[in-house]
Amino acid sequence: MKLDTAVLDYDLHSIAAQARRAESLGYDGLWTSETQHDPFLPLALAATATSRIELGTAIAVAFPRSPMLLAYTAWDLQKAAAGRFVLGLGSQVKAHNQRRFSVPFESPAPKLREIVLALRAIWDCWQNQTKLNFQGEFYKFDLMTPFFQPEPIAHPRIPVYIAAVNQLMCKVAGEVCDGIHVHPLHTVKYLREFVHPAVAEGLAVAGRTRQDIAFVTSTFAILGETEAERSRSEAAVRQQIAFYASTRTYEAVLATHGWEGLLPELHARSLRGDWAGMAELVTDEMLEAFAVSGDAASLGRKLRERYGDSLDRTALYTPYPVEITDDAARALIAGVRG
Repeated sequence: MKLDTAVLDYDLHSIAAQARRAESLGYDGLWTSETQHDPFLPLALAATATSRIELGTAIAVAFPRSPMLLAYTAWDLQKAAAGRFVLGLGSQVKAHNQRRFSVPFESPAPKLREIVLALRAIWDCWQNQTKLNFQGEFYKFDLMTPFFQPEPIAHPRIPVYIAAVNQLMCKVAGEVCDGIHVHPLHTVKYLREFVHPAVAEGLAVAGRTRQDIAFVTSTFAILGETEAERSRSEAAVRQQIAFYASTRTYEAVLATHGWEGLLPELHARSLRGDWAGMAELVTDEMLEAFAVSGDAASLGRKLRERYGDSLDRTALYTPYPVEITDDAARALIAGVRG
């Protein structure tokens, strides 16, 4: 299993140094997310500052962007990274699409599937000089003149991952994608009994196998060298689990364990702003299922033992301020690799 890390400081002046440090420590990948900042700009800087580490978006929101614009950005990043770029896309939820981005939200799984297929058609046109003629339900692309067509690149096969929680999106990932971003609110039971079977359905439709797709996530980590440090970390992790679990989007994760009955109460408390009360509803059993706990060396080993063949790569999700020293990072990576 590979161990990745994430960009923490999105100040563009700091990106090159962050990327070089992650690469020198031995991390396998460096991911950006789309929350308060653009996910692509930092990767352009990281690509030119490194030579080995993989770089990707986890995730970029798909629907506010035309597949053509995504294709151009990914093409340039792949060239800059010499084949190390991964385009990770996600649908986001209805409210954010409609009210934050002011774009339609319709048939998210079929539409995201079509975006992936459109990207592949556009890239094939650029690399192999094929005629662009993509005709889908949501997108149509049939114009590409030499003035607007980029030159072929050395690594034209750009991996596309999508974020998936429900069964239909997991199936789409299996059918047309190179990887699946599993949400941090997950358990091994959910992975094995829900995600993997749904992805396998998609793989079967496309005549593909388990080796054709990567399972990727980040894992809640209660990190600390002492019990006191881990106790402080634990409180923040409980809070973040409660926040995610209050959203109906993640009901399937809770239902795998029979915890779906907790969702209405968590949701009601979130509407009242009772964040402390929400965290109290996260039991020790839930915490153990969603998170790993320990110092850096033991966390790496626990990640390897927990996921086995359920995941191909992960990263630590620490929803609290934490500084992982170089020695701790090396111990963590060594633990994952065994």
